[in-house]
Amino acid sequence: LAAQSSFKGKSDRSKYSKAALLCKYITKIRKSYKKDLKSKDVETRQLATATWVIDRLALRVGGEKDTDEEADTVGCCSLRVEHLTFDPNDEGGDNKEIELEFLGKDSMLFKQTIDFGAEMYNQGEGGMGDQVFKNLEGFCKKKKSTEEVFHAINPTLLNAHLKKFMDGLTAKVFRTYNASKTLQEELRRHEESPLWANLTPAEKVVEYNAANREVAILCNHQKSVSKAQETQLEAIGAKLAKLKKQRKELKAIGRKVSAGATDVPLRKSPKSTNAQKIKATEADEAAKQKKRDLAQLKFNKAHLWEKVPTVEQVKKRIVTWQGKIAKMELDLKHKDDNKEVSLGTSKINYMDPRISVAWCKRNEVPIDKVFSKTLRDKFNWAMAVPPDWEFNETIGKEA
Repeated sequence: LAAQSSFKGKSDRSKYSKAALLCKYITKIRKSYKKDLKSKDVETRQLATATWVIDRLALRVGGEKDTDEEADTVGCCSLRVEHLTFDPNDEGGDNKEIELEFLGKDSMLFKQTIDFGAEMYNQGEGGMGDQVFKNLEGFCKKKKSTEEVFHAINPTLLNAHLKKFMDGLTAKVFRTYNASKTLQEELRRHEESPLWANLTPAEKVVEYNAANREVAILCNHQKSVSKAQETQLEAIGAKLAKLKKQRKELKAIGRKVSAGATDVPLRKSPKSTNAQKIKATEADEAAKQKKRDLAQLKFNKAHLWEKVPTVEQVKKRIVTWQGKIAKMELDLKHKDDNKEVSLGTSKINYMDPRISVAWCKRNEVPIDKVFSKTLRDKFNWAMAVPPDWEFNETIGKEA
């Protein structure tokens, strides 16, 4: 089905509403696994531990075939002892770190060191990190590296256990819930900053992407850095350095002009015939290179005038160049920060789009700055929400 079809739109809306409905049950679920993490029955203890891992670490059940999956995925039920390394840095003592390393969906490497003793995993209703560490340690004890960690349960048992709390509850509903809640909370945290009101729309988008990145990291949405990306980052960096050098030259020109001097660097009027001779459709590589060289030459002299400028003209151009530099610095930061993280996957599949639409409306940021045309068409059903819309239990009632 086309992404923007009416049926697909209803399906998406229902998916996110079901995830929002989890707001109603999440406290009950967390109380349940807190109690069962200490159960003497191994199956009960493993079900509780697996539920905690799904909730807090956003792992998939594993071994199941999801409708969106083309192949079986490694998750809780298919974790083997070899996927866990206890105290990976050999710190000893009461260290409670475990390095998890395995191939997940699309053969993407999941490699994270989790400190189960950290405050973030032991505070609030979803705490119990210390107990989960103790359980995992026990599940791995006296087992071969190829044996399963969760030997007493399987995907069918785990999925049935989840559905006892909420009809239709799956690991994917947990991921969608946690992705949406994380995005909403991160965006609110940024908005509460005392400097928020002074940010430009472009700067606010950088903060939005930072929140999006937290979700992508939570869901392990990684991507490998291509040679093309590295080349692009280098090109932007070189262009940024050139703009800063030009700004410095402009300030020097300003001082000279203010002093009444006329010996300032100028640029010659380009010969139009040079550009006209090179057709964009021409396949000859030499012609393409010549065109690139001309563009570079034009960029190198873009800050200069053909005749001696006035003081006011220099001042205006310095302001223009400062704007260009600020924009390019943001662009470079965005691309560098996100080069190993796929923001699109969580945006397309896991974060309720209504959170982003409401955020854009609250902060007067054009929606096309966070959603491409394809996503605006896909999420057309989400565009009418008010600025104060929130992902919560009330929205879940629509499911």
